[in-house]
Amino acid sequence: MIKTQVVELRPNKIMQRELERLCNYRRYCWNLALATWQDMYEAWTLDKDNNPSPNEHRVWDELVNNKADWQFALSARCLQLAVKDLANAWKNFFDKTQPDWGKPHFKSKKAPRQGFKTDRAKIINGKLRLDKPRGIKSWFDIPAYEALKMEEVKIASIFRERGHYYAALFYEEEAGLKAKTGKKTAIDVNVGHFNYTEGKINVLPAKLQKLYKRIKHYQRVLSKKRRVNGKSASQSNNYLQVRTKLQRDYRKAANIQNDLLQKFTTEHVNNYDQIVIEDLNVKQMMMTHVASKGMQRSLFGKFRQVLTYKCEWYGKELILADKTYPSTQRCANCGYVKTGADKITLQGNKKHGTKHNEYICYECGYSNDRDDNAVLNLLALTK
Repeated sequence: MIKTQVVELRPNKIMQRELERLCNYRRYCWNLALATWQDMYEAWTLDKDNNPSPNEHRVWDELVNNKADWQFALSARCLQLAVKDLANAWKNFFDKTQPDWGKPHFKSKKAPRQGFKTDRAKIINGKLRLDKPRGIKSWFDIPAYEALKMEEVKIASIFRERGHYYAALFYEEEAGLKAKTGKKTAIDVNVGHFNYTEGKINVLPAKLQKLYKRIKHYQRVLSKKRRVNGKSASQSNNYLQVRTKLQRDYRKAANIQNDLLQKFTTEHVNNYDQIVIEDLNVKQMMMTHVASKGMQRSLFGKFRQVLTYKCEWYGKELILADKTYPSTQRCANCGYVKTGADKITLQGNKKHGTKHNEYICYECGYSNDRDDNAVLNLLALTK
């Protein structure tokens, strides 16, 4: 199975300069490849007999044949992998089931994250070795702030954030199946918390709320500076300092939630053989603008992604409830399904005067918390 380790690198000044050049070159290759792809596609639509449709090999040949002299001093793999990723992006564009579905767009040099990929990286004595650039005499292996778990790496994705360099290292490892426990559980995801058979976990704890308040403050400060000073605002030292603080807090929030999700999913694959979750259309739910920010911060999509690959790794069964399965409206006691004016909404039920977190069955009189009732309904789908 393929695993990934993300580590922070400790490059010296020479390495930082060369890594920055490769980050810029990757962005240049992507933008040039995207423009070439679009030109080929436009020509193909106008005259399909004399113009072939664009694909990875045609775009790559076009870029290689028109290389500038300065490009030969930089890694050829950077260009090839950029075109390969662009081809995958176009392929995913025609498959709306992909979690990152969307049309490929041009990369901006103002984006907070810049990076590149290479498939020639090696691990030598616990350090990362990259191809030596032309014209550089002193070039060393790059150490990391933590020990590397692998001896060989398939692909290394190097990226820069807030002036720090990180490496996402993809490596292959034999699957280690977890011991069978004979237990099963269900998880009902909600904005701010996940309910499961053993209780509830808060995915937006108090420390995250403080971070988001601070992020909101920094965003307002930057917006005011841009409104007052226009384009020249981004050139001031105060603007850069505030933007650095904003990026730092975004990184903190992402680290806190990633740590929480990793521990929660690992606990479940260790303790249960069957796990049931809902097959939610997260993008469509967020387009309704009802608690869309809370949905985004609750990481519905990432939770499912992490749980899916961990179940595959450790031989556990993940069951997806159908999108039309009425886990919230169904009575876990008698099976009665609420319809029409009897349905529970985010505002509760006006007809019967119940709150949004209450479930009362109008057939058998069963009452329970709405989310706990949904967990029991999902648990009924296990074998």
